Amino acid sequence: MLRSYIKLAYKVLLRRKFFTFISLFGISFTLMILLVVVAFFDHLSGPQVPERRIDRMLFVSMLRQRFHEGHGWQNSPVSAQFIDKYIRTLKTPEKVALTSMTENATAYTTNQRLAIDLRYTDGAFWQMMDFDFISGRAFTEAEVRQSAAMAVVNESTARAYFGTTDNIVGRELEMNLRRYRVTGVVKDVPGVRIYSYSDVWVPYTLAPVILDPGKLDGNFLAIILAKKPGDITAIQDEFQGVVPKITIPDPKQIDHLYIYADNILASMTRQLLHSGDNTDPSDHQGEFYLLASILGLLFMLLPTLNLVNLNVTRILERSSEIGVRKAFGASSWVLVGQFLVENILLSFLGGALGLALAAGVLEILNESHVIAYSHFGLNWRVFGWGIFLTVIFGLLSGVYPAWRMSRLNPIEALRGSGK
Repeated sequence: MLRSYIKLAYKVLLRRKFFTFISLFGISFTLMILLVVVAFFDHLSGPQVPERRIDRMLFVSMLRQRFHEGHGWQNSPVSAQFIDKYIRTLKTPEKVALTSMTENATAYTTNQRLAIDLRYTDGAFWQMMDFDFISGRAFTEAEVRQSAAMAVVNESTARAYFGTTDNIVGRELEMNLRRYRVTGVVKDVPGVRIYSYSDVWVPYTLAPVILDPGKLDGNFLAIILAKKPGDITAIQDEFQGVVPKITIPDPKQIDHLYIYADNILASMTRQLLHSGDNTDPSDHQGEFYLLASILGLLFMLLPTLNLVNLNVTRILERSSEIGVRKAFGASSWVLVGQFLVENILLSFLGGALGLALAAGVLEILNESHVIAYSHFGLNWRVFGWGIFLTVIFGLLSGVYPAWRMSRLNPIEALRGSGK
């Protein structure tokens, strides 16, 4: 019976070409926008290279220091000394790595000036992250302690500076009037991977910072790797137990510190959605998901309501056909099933078109280089979301019209009144 429903649905859609076009446009355009947003979000917070183990990672990215008597706040990343003293000493994590915020650097070739994003890291960073190496290797922890002038470069920088990605390991790269020996070349990391993206990575011991033993704020971020995802909460609890023990360098000015170990999403929502009260311990992930769900539902609701109206109109146009089928014994459930199959088939056609359009838009974004080294794509996770949204779209826009169809009076339907 399902096969017959599908054949009938296909014939009906071909018979009403204008209705089919309007419906497909509404479905495909809506799904295209949603899939592009989902692909961007997946690229931002999902398990992508080099952060493949993102489900086991926590990030300490912002230290909030409150001045006495409500005289304001100082918000900044932390110092390397803070990470060594208060984060590396945690017992629960498998590993703790250090990385800096990206900085601007300048390099010159024979015919051009290169603006380079530079990041300082330690050896544990390379053990934690899963970069795709084209050639060579990362610098080691021992080389970091020795302050060796070494660098890992991405493939775009290698081509721009050396003209190739081949046979450059061991050659020198000069940035900011300092020479570095290239130890490895990695594939480009998209700019949305805010904790791992850069053009060049060098040992953090080469960073031009004042190594004040008591300094808490600085230009560094901590990345904590759990042994398993289930350890995340335990690590956060252990870290919050350490926070009250942090020594405030100048207690006459600063009376309290606020700092958290967050997952990738919470590290962003805590900063984006806070109400201005820096003492609020919430990471606002719940509010983010609620807001995203409401916006997504509202975005789908408008074309869904339009499609509902079109479907109701289509049902009334087919009232004579429905009356004949009812007169020959077709039950309301059979007619409802037929109409839902038609609607879901239409939704799947629109979904397939939406997937194709989304893939095209993402490719345009990749080629436009709006985001550095972007490689957006419809992976299986995004494809699964596309199928899910398509089914929801089909059901939302088909249930009410199907119910209306089941309520048609057979005698009035045969007369074509559609009451």
